[in-house]
Amino acid sequence: MPSMLPRLILILGDQLTPDISALKGADPERDHVLMAEVQDEATYVRHHKKKLAFVLSAMRHFAGELRALGFKVLYVPLTDDHNTQSLPGEVRRHTAAGHYSDVVMTEAGEWRLRQAFSKLATDIPVPLEIRPDTRFLCSEEEFKDWAEGRKSLRMEYFYREMRRKTGLLMDDGQPIGGQWNFDSENRKPAKNDLFLPSPPSHTPDQITEDVISLVAETFADYPGQLTPFWFAVTRAQAEKAADYFITHALADFGAYQDAMLSGHRFLYHSVLSHYINIGLLDPLSVCWQVDRAYREGRVPLNSAEGFIRQIIGWREYVRGIYFLKMPDYASSNYLEAARALPDFYWSADTDMHCVRAAVTQTMEGAYAHHIQRLMVTGNFALIAGVDPGELHEWYLAVYADAYEWVEMPNTIGMSQFADGGLLGSKPYAASGNYINKMSDYCKSCRYSVSAKTGDDSCPFNSLYWDFMIRHRSRFAKNPRVSRVYTTWDRMKEDTRNAYTSTARAFLARLDAGKRL
Repeated sequence: MPSMLPRLILILGDQLTPDISALKGADPERDHVLMAEVQDEATYVRHHKKKLAFVLSAMRHFAGELRALGFKVLYVPLTDDHNTQSLPGEVRRHTAAGHYSDVVMTEAGEWRLRQAFSKLATDIPVPLEIRPDTRFLCSEEEFKDWAEGRKSLRMEYFYREMRRKTGLLMDDGQPIGGQWNFDSENRKPAKNDLFLPSPPSHTPDQITEDVISLVAETFADYPGQLTPFWFAVTRAQAEKAADYFITHALADFGAYQDAMLSGHRFLYHSVLSHYINIGLLDPLSVCWQVDRAYREGRVPLNSAEGFIRQIIGWREYVRGIYFLKMPDYASSNYLEAARALPDFYWSADTDMHCVRAAVTQTMEGAYAHHIQRLMVTGNFALIAGVDPGELHEWYLAVYADAYEWVEMPNTIGMSQFADGGLLGSKPYAASGNYINKMSDYCKSCRYSVSAKTGDDSCPFNSLYWDFMIRHRSRFAKNPRVSRVYTTWDRMKEDTRNAYTSTARAFLARLDAGKRL
C-alpha cells in the first residue's frame, strides 16, 4: 500500500527550474518542497557580495513561483534560529520527526555536494532518491562513452555530436553554411564608435532589497560591490534579458566577441550565463531562439553559431570533463606553478591597465566576459606562474555565473593548462601584442606595449618569453607552439638576456608585494 505521507523535495540554489527532475511527478497538494539558505554554501569560498545577493534573491523569488503553482514550500532563511547552516543538515532536521515518506532531489552540480549527499543517504530515516539533472543535453554516462578510447578529448568533435543530437543550425543532417565552426570570423577588435547596447537593468523589489540588506550585514567583509544591483532575479526578467540580447546584440556578438574596450563592460555579450547556470533560463530554449533568429535573417550565421557553440558545445563539454576527471582534477598542476595570487586580483591596485580594468569591473559587477578572463587575468596568472588552485578559487568566488562544474575546467584546463593539455591543445599564453590588438587598454597604460624589455615595458611581453622558456621541455614538441622556440633561438643573445632579466625583475617586485 502506498504511503500516505508526503514526499520532501529538496531544491538546491542553482536548480531554480520548475521542470527540474526532482519535481517530476510531484503532487502540489501532498508533497512539500524544501529550500534552504545556508552558511556552508555562502562561505566555502568568499563569494562576491553581488553574487550572494543574486542567488539568495533568485531563490526567494523561485519559492514564490512554486507557491503560485500550489506547492507548500518550506523555506529556511539564513537567519532562521533553527537553521543548521548546511544542506544535509536541513534534510536531517526536516526528516527526523518521521513526517515524510522519502526525500527526492536532483543531483548536485558540484562534486563536494555530491559526496555530502551520498553520505546523507546512509544516515537519514527515509530513502533518498537522487535523480539526474536533465537540464543538460549530455548525461555524464553519455560523455564518458564519448570519451572512451579517444586519444584527445577536443571540444570541437564533441560539439559536432551535440549539433547532430539537437538539430541546431542543421539542414538535412549537415551544418548550415557547410562548416561546423565560424570562429575565424569572430576576432574583430571593437571601436568606440560602435553602437554598444547594455543588458536590461532590473530595479530591486522588496524581496531583493531585503536580501541586499542581509548580505550587507552578514557578509560585510566579503569582496565586491553590492550595489547598484541590476540582475534579473525572476524567470520573466531573465527571459526579457534573453529577448533583448537576441534582438539588440546577437547580430554583432560573433564578430566582436573577443574584443575589449575601456569603459564598455558588455559590448555585444549576452550576459545570460548566470541566469542559465542558476536555472532561470533553459539553455536549449535560448539556443532555439538564436537558431530561429538566424533562419529569419535577423542575425548572421557566425554570430548564431558562435553563441550556440558556447552553450551546447563548450558548456556541456566542460561539465563532462569535470565529472569525468574529479576529484583528482581539482589538484592538477602540470606546470608546477606555485606563486601566490597577487593582491591586485582583489584590489585592482596595479598600473597594468588591462588587469586593472578587468578586476575593477569584476569587483563592481561580478562579471567579466570570457576574453577578459582568459586573455587578461588568466593569461597573466599563467605566464607569472600563479598557483592554479588559488586562481580557481578566485574565479569561483568573484563571478555570478561561477559554479565549480563550469568554472574549474575553464580555469584549471583552458586558462592555466594545469591538466597538461587534456582540455586544451596549447597554453593560452600571449604577450601584450594580443591585448593591444583586441583592445584599447594599452593606449592609456603606464607600461609601453611597444617596449619589449626594461622597467617601462609591458610586463606581458617579457613574462610571455620567460614562461615559454621555463617550460621549453614541455612545449617544444607541441606543434601549435614549437615555432615559438625557433623564433627565440634566432634572437641575439643580448635580446634573450634582456627578456629574462626584465621578467625576473618584475617577478621579484611581485613577490616582494610592491605596486606594479
